[in-house]
Amino acid sequence: MRTSSNPAFRNLPGGQGGGYATFDRQGGAMGGAAYADAQAAQVGYGRAGGGERALTIDDVVTKTAISAGSALVAGVLTAVSGLTFLVLPAFIVGLVVSLVLIFKPHLAKAPLVLTYSIAMGVVLGGITQVFESIYPGIATQAIIGTAGVFVGMLVVYKTGAVKVTPRFTKWLMGALIGVTVLMLANLVAGLFGANLGLRDGSWLAILFSIVVIGVAAFSLLLDFDQADQAIRSGAPAHFAWYIAFGLMTTLVWLYIEILRLLSYLRQD
Repeated sequence: MRTSSNPAFRNLPGGQGGGYATFDRQGGAMGGAAYADAQAAQVGYGRAGGGERALTIDDVVTKTAISAGSALVAGVLTAVSGLTFLVLPAFIVGLVVSLVLIFKPHLAKAPLVLTYSIAMGVVLGGITQVFESIYPGIATQAIIGTAGVFVGMLVVYKTGAVKVTPRFTKWLMGALIGVTVLMLANLVAGLFGANLGLRDGSWLAILFSIVVIGVAAFSLLLDFDQADQAIRSGAPAHFAWYIAFGLMTTLVWLYIEILRLLSYLRQD
């Protein structure tokens, strides 16, 4: 079974299907039943039963839309009100909740997932407000860009233009580790007064930001595939909240990187 670059999705109960991600609700469900039961037991979820219906794509779309909408509203209110002092406490709340959900996925219900979404919305709103004061209009561009990438990768996934295979997963995981190491190296170097040129707005910084955005975008394919496996393996409907949380973590990362790239491109 493939694993996602998103830590949240590594705990999803998966089926036996793979290849093209189609968000198919039927294929592979019977063949992956025993495996899904074993995986679900590890994370505290069983397959749909006891009167609860099985997870569907509509559940995933609805819960993800609610989570993203909550983050957007919180971000806009933070930016408009100028309450940027809430960014640090909101970040701490979001970090703690994300760790809880990653290691205790059975707690992924509406209250915690929406708490994470709202907290990160406040963080993104505060950051965006700062960028918007320097580069007017950049917030709208970043939001449109993030939505465009999300929709574009979903189309790529559904049409099978890119296969989510074990080889693709290994390549993407390697790329993820690579950019993470480089970002940490750049951070450490900055603490000692050195400049690796990865975040200073130079041509190298622009190139690096594009690469990071690419990695984040392709990570969405793995996220979609993991959600697809959960649907086909018969996970319970309330599991949609956990999937929404996983997608939100990727979207937050993607938005920040797009905002950063746009700021580089608008520097004089």
